[in-house]
Amino acid sequence: MDEEKNFSAENNNPPYNSETPPQPVQTPVYNPFMYEPIGISDFDKAAVEAMKAAEERKEKIKRMRRERGIFFLVIFIFVIAALLAVYGIVSDIRKGNIENIIPNEHIVLYQNSKPEGANDLSNFIDENGKYTTEGAAAAVKPSIVEIYTYGDSVKNELHGTGSGVVLSKDGYIVTNAHVLQADGYHTVHTVDGKVLNASIVGRDSKTDIAVIKVNSSELTPAVLGDSDEVIVGEQVIAIGNPAGLSSSVTDGIVSAVSRKIRSDSTGFEMECIQTNAAISPGNSGGALVNMYGQVIGITSSKYVSSSYEGLGFAITINAVKPIIEELIDKGYMSGRFRIGITLTGMDSEEQISAIESALGFELPKDFSGVYIVDISDDCDIAKTELKKGDFITKIDGKPIKNYNELYDAISGKYKAGDTVPATCAHVTKDKQVKYYDIEFKLMEDTSGNF
Repeated sequence: MDEEKNFSAENNNPPYNSETPPQPVQTPVYNPFMYEPIGISDFDKAAVEAMKAAEERKEKIKRMRRERGIFFLVIFIFVIAALLAVYGIVSDIRKGNIENIIPNEHIVLYQNSKPEGANDLSNFIDENGKYTTEGAAAAVKPSIVEIYTYGDSVKNELHGTGSGVVLSKDGYIVTNAHVLQADGYHTVHTVDGKVLNASIVGRDSKTDIAVIKVNSSELTPAVLGDSDEVIVGEQVIAIGNPAGLSSSVTDGIVSAVSRKIRSDSTGFEMECIQTNAAISPGNSGGALVNMYGQVIGITSSKYVSSSYEGLGFAITINAVKPIIEELIDKGYMSGRFRIGITLTGMDSEEQISAIESALGFELPKDFSGVYIVDISDDCDIAKTELKKGDFITKIDGKPIKNYNELYDAISGKYKAGDTVPATCAHVTKDKQVKYYDIEFKLMEDTSGNF
């Protein structure tokens, strides 16, 4: 016993106990390469994560409250500022201090006039009588009139407008035939504002030229030039009334001379001057003028290319002059003939389809001719075997398939009163073609419609 005491005292250790001594609390050891501590139980992990999530929720709620407070503070400040601004404006208006809101700035606009006499016509012409563009326009505009065509005598039904060129002081005016209506009513508006009733003296649809007359002795006639003297490249102006815009002037150059151009409505060929001066439908019947103030052509939309920009034509004044003279003398163009048929050509698939639709069946392949839509009872051709729905395939042995080929075949050899041989055809539903020959007399046309 004493030995045991001594042993304990010397070693300063508690006496040996055969039972297992209590274990000290194990401190978690962290691995720097892992998120979770080593030595913590799953239960402790869940508790830690729950505490962490709770803290994050609290922090989020606090942040949302702060942001909401800032938002409402900004809105409040904005509303207060707006109210103060409105109050200030209303207060200034009531006190008459509107100039404090809209400052009264003085803007200086600089404007000056041309020198005295700058617009005198004498300034736009040289010693040789050649005008500038301004001079030519000023010299010729009084001779260009605007023509209105109506369908009734009280002039409520406006059918169209166009232009005209004054030929004489006593009221003769040249224009395009398509501007007028054969049984219509027409008025002329002069550049000085006068409105005059007009009557048709004569018209020729083939050339698209017509002459009208008004009762006046105070018109300014245009000076006609010589279109044979026109050269390529010389400057020209076109004067007319496009879209009802009176006395409009466009300028350009002569692009080509002696062009043989067919009218897109009648197919009749006329000698024309080609120009890049703009020519639109309202210019029809207007003037193409050189820089000497001379009319060298009559503009017509029927001779204007719709496929290309900057490509216009005017019928040469030398070609127009004899037509004017004969229309004034006789009221019509002598030598004009009419066959007495209305036809459709077979130039395109669209035309062929229209013919087949009218017949109710398809035509044989490689068949061609002109389809007879109607026949006038007052013409000699109505006495022949030819019927509506048949075809004319040849004139005097020459194959034809459109109006131009028909007209060329006749006009090159025959005149009014002559008898013309023709080959015709009747096509059946089963595509059988029966050919037969006829002869018909050409009728003289004095109406100007053909």
